[in-house]
Amino acid sequence: MHEQRINYMMEINFEELFYLLLHNLWVIILSGVVVALATFGISAFLLTPKYESTTGLYIMSRQKESILTYNDAQVSTLLTKDYEELISCRYVLETVVERCGLNEKYQDLKKRVTVNNSPDTRIIYISVKDPDPASAQLLANTIREVASVLIKEVTDVEAVNVVDQADLPEEPAEPIILFWTVGGAFIGIFCSILIILIRYLSNDTIKTSEDAEKYLGWSTLAMIPVMETNVEKKSVTKKRKK
Repeated sequence: MHEQRINYMMEINFEELFYLLLHNLWVIILSGVVVALATFGISAFLLTPKYESTTGLYIMSRQKESILTYNDAQVSTLLTKDYEELISCRYVLETVVERCGLNEKYQDLKKRVTVNNSPDTRIIYISVKDPDPASAQLLANTIREVASVLIKEVTDVEAVNVVDQADLPEEPAEPIILFWTVGGAFIGIFCSILIILIRYLSNDTIKTSEDAEKYLGWSTLAMIPVMETNVEKKSVTKKRKK
């Protein structure tokens, strides 16, 4: 019996699967629409929008007052990771929390701060997310100012130049409603197809005489007709009495 079940599982009729999915197409579409509407509602009405403001720094280490050497550029590039760590260090963030009068710990602020280095450059971008766009702008500029002073003191660089002032964001950075909605639709469609396929593959009942001969090796000797229901019998009896 175990071998028979294995054979049954291995012999999948893909044409039958196609028609099965086609027959349940309305279920698949409905699932996608329902989940898409649910994720749209969550992202649009339940999640708090967060705005992101970004500022940029350019840091150059010079060994002499007026001459910029190739070695200076190489050293600055290698020190970029050090600058990133200094920007998001405890001292900088605690100073920012105090200056901006935030009612949170520096660890909470750190979760909202992102420091990135533009590839093959010495430009460092500082991004801050906050429910209030003005607060995001203020925090980004304040982090840049505090970090610039610390970088000069720790690494002895001569100047930390501002590439971009923090902008005042007009649109929230997250949640991305379209992404949530489309993602929800795909999740609903995928889950409904998966459930349909699991139910199909786990159903090992014999439905036709061909299934009995194919999976059990039994030949069909006779077919038993389906008996009439009581309702059908009563209707036939009434007709005869008339």
